[in-house]
Amino acid sequence: MTTGQPRATEPETGPEDDERLPSLAEQMADQLGGWHGLVESSIPVAVFVIANVVGELRPAVIAAVAVALLIAGLRLAQRRPIRHAVNGLFGIAIGAAIAWRTGDERDFYLPGILYGVGYGAALLISAAIRQPLVGWIWSVLVARGRSEWRDDPRLVRTFTQLTVLWGVVWLAKVGVQAGLYLAHQDTALGVARLALGYPPYALLLLITVWTVRRVTRETAPAALPGG
Repeated sequence: MTTGQPRATEPETGPEDDERLPSLAEQMADQLGGWHGLVESSIPVAVFVIANVVGELRPAVIAAVAVALLIAGLRLAQRRPIRHAVNGLFGIAIGAAIAWRTGDERDFYLPGILYGVGYGAALLISAAIRQPLVGWIWSVLVARGRSEWRDDPRLVRTFTQLTVLWGVVWLAKVGVQAGLYLAHQDTALGVARLALGYPPYALLLLITVWTVRRVTRETAPAALPGG
């Protein structure tokens, strides 16, 4: 028996609801490890710089490694993600081992410089062969392994441009550090390592997330029937 009243209907849901992309803030927080990740990743380098200025190389190396181990241990004890801490510990340990062996404090920063050169070159090469690395990283970290962007010329172009931007910035910042390394400006090199670490990375990440989400929103209406 009907009452003439319109029947309430359940709101329709589509695949986009189940596959909702994380918000810009969520993506930024995940990749940067939150404010804790930003601070914790910088502490061992800051400890090395300060300890090396006021003391000698080997105590500075020991202090930096000890602080990195402590941070990783605290994260593990608090059941917090340790990816960023482990990455930082790995880099600190390699630099510390080289500096300890050579007795040259600037060698503490050498692995980071070499990594930056390799990463920057890989970014530019991937863009040149139309396989932009930023796009593939987006597929893994954000799009849950999906790579539909490869079928969208506009997104391919966007990811290629972003990959070039990342490569140029990466090589520029590592170029500054390499110049200070060759000039034996050890303290300035440590300051540059801190200043050119997360700030450019955070800015590039913000630009990338904002740009891709904007292009995706603009592309979506055109893909709808009659769009």
